[in-house]
Amino acid sequence: MGTPVHNFNAGPAALPKPVLEQVQRDLLDFSGSGMSILEMSHRSAAYEAVHNQAIADLKTLLNCPDDYAILFMGGGAQTQFALVAMNLLVPGTHADYLVTGQWSKSALREAQKIGDARASWSGAASQYSRIPLRHDYDIDPAASYLHYTSNNTITGTQFSLVPESGDVPLVCDMSSDILSQPLDVSQFGLIYAGAQKNAGPAGVTLVIIRRDLLARSPASLPSTLSYAEMDAKNSLLNTPPVFAIYMTGLVARYLIDTGGLSAAAERNADKATQLYAALDASDGFYQGCVHLHSRSLMNVTFRLPTQELEAQFVSESEAAGFAGLKGHRSVGGIRVSLYNAVTIESVQALVDFMEEFQQRWK
Repeated sequence: MGTPVHNFNAGPAALPKPVLEQVQRDLLDFSGSGMSILEMSHRSAAYEAVHNQAIADLKTLLNCPDDYAILFMGGGAQTQFALVAMNLLVPGTHADYLVTGQWSKSALREAQKIGDARASWSGAASQYSRIPLRHDYDIDPAASYLHYTSNNTITGTQFSLVPESGDVPLVCDMSSDILSQPLDVSQFGLIYAGAQKNAGPAGVTLVIIRRDLLARSPASLPSTLSYAEMDAKNSLLNTPPVFAIYMTGLVARYLIDTGGLSAAAERNADKATQLYAALDASDGFYQGCVHLHSRSLMNVTFRLPTQELEAQFVSESEAAGFAGLKGHRSVGGIRVSLYNAVTIESVQALVDFMEEFQQRWK
């Protein structure tokens, strides 16, 4: 068995140890069934109970209103880039996008393959180093929806406030910060999120949709691409990603048992505060990549004085037991992902390493 590491990977990412221990117990014999959870029929009563309990616990955790459906879908968030437009973009209208990074840029590009989708604001000129303020963009009341990405894993920016969209349905890619803090679901028309940051393992995508918007799904859509069809079958239209849903349910229950999303938010804020304090106290040796008002609590990005030092930092950190600190290949630098399952002890260990590294290389 290998030595445990401090896991700062951006996704798939760290999972709570108690959840992994529960999975280990269930892997060979789930709930006395004599079968692994991996071997169960998705039509069995045992799996149906797992499936429905996962939905119920997510609704409890999110304080989800009754007029919202929770769907489990495959294909990751990138598939949702197209499905959002396929289901919600009304013919003869357009959709507005706040383009704050690579993923919202990709979401816009995929939507443009389906219909009329436009950037109502783009941060490209600033290398996506900041989140727009409310006065930076206009909202067209005739738009089918307004789309944004709540947290940008590559550049390390995050919306601290939910954009106001008036009567225009608000759509959010919440892949990297869902379940990290309390959320008023009623502000949104649709939320989607790949599970592999805070909610579970890779393989399932959460879709939370206001039920009145289900009527927009065209009857001509293939069934597995239709939010309305998937809701009508309780996400069991075809074989769902059983194991990923089971694990997502365990994570939801774990979060409920450890104080809910308010407690998770306190833990996450504590971790980010300690790490940003280390950057700010480094006299410029560690240079944050984004504007102060746009700093992410989930993905902290920074640079060192030279690329050679960044490579040395990554090499030494890996040798010291820190995983996943190399920045995204498109931007370089260093990235520290602070998802729910990353412990404060890991962050404190990283801060100690950073201070020691600076003393040797400044």
